Amino acid sequence: MKLLRYVFFPVMPLYYGITWLRNKLYDVGILQSTSYNFPVICVGNLSVGGTGKTPMIEYLIRLLKDEFTVATLSRGYKRSSEGFQLGQDGVTAAILGDEPFQFYSKFKTEIAVAVDANRRAGIHQLMQLQPKPGVVLLDDAYQHRKVNAGFNILLTTYSNLYSSDIVLPTGNLREPRSGSKRAQTIVVTKCPESLSDLEKQNIIKALNPEPHQQVFFSRIKYADYVVSKRTTIPLEQVPKFTLVTGIANPKPLIYFLKTQGLDFEHLNFKDHHDFTPDELEIFKQKPFIITTEKDFMRLRQYEYLNNTLFYLSIEAVIDNAAEFNRKVTSFVKAYKD
Repeated sequence: MKLLRYVFFPVMPLYYGITWLRNKLYDVGILQSTSYNFPVICVGNLSVGGTGKTPMIEYLIRLLKDEFTVATLSRGYKRSSEGFQLGQDGVTAAILGDEPFQFYSKFKTEIAVAVDANRRAGIHQLMQLQPKPGVVLLDDAYQHRKVNAGFNILLTTYSNLYSSDIVLPTGNLREPRSGSKRAQTIVVTKCPESLSDLEKQNIIKALNPEPHQQVFFSRIKYADYVVSKRTTIPLEQVPKFTLVTGIANPKPLIYFLKTQGLDFEHLNFKDHHDFTPDELEIFKQKPFIITTEKDFMRLRQYEYLNNTLFYLSIEAVIDNAAEFNRKVTSFVKAYKD
């Protein structure tokens, strides 16, 4: 992998220039962004790979759903469908995509869940619903400049800050670091529980936020139980198992399971992996499987795994949550005033 990055190094200035110019054309108004007279919140990142967008969207859903009519809009990466699709009875992970189907499975009676690669068209469709959404949460749309979200939450992981990275194909950034200036709030995700105030200050210094930006820190909280379609089992009662992951970075999950003293083998696949018949046959032979909630959304359709397939759920925990919540809810409420 490192060798390939050196090989593609000459391409990096071209990619940088194209993405920088695109952003500049939006910034000066030559390329048009659409703004809205209702609250639109975007959760995204600068880098490729998992920065914790799904737990953050779910955090915002829980924060807002009891007071506002909430809708989520995602691209629906690697789904089999096209255009606008709304979460409703009979929908599957193949139609919505992994993460949107996860949102729908958890919150389907409380929020609207939709997908559309064209975010402007998707927002237009959502506004035709009854009841009309009072706030739209855009999942992974930070680079979708055709929509000008009123509030941008930029995520960066503790172990790979965007301030220490460079653009593709040599680095992992989708756009230059200067793109971070568009965010109102920056959240450093997947932090260790032991993160000290001194280290937080050093990270803030490295990120060098703009005067209008506030930096928050979050960590992942794992459930102390696993869930199947039929039952729930406390972690301390879990037997030796097979861990199946199709996510960008399974290392934190592996670390957590090891700290719990659990005995397992790990079958690792790329992010959003489409499991093949041969792989499913291997899973069929395993007496106990634990996977991520996202992977469970794709695997739950196979009835022969009903008794053996479990997932471990996660939640985002934000330091100084009261201030973070205040900033988000104040933005949403401002449209009512």
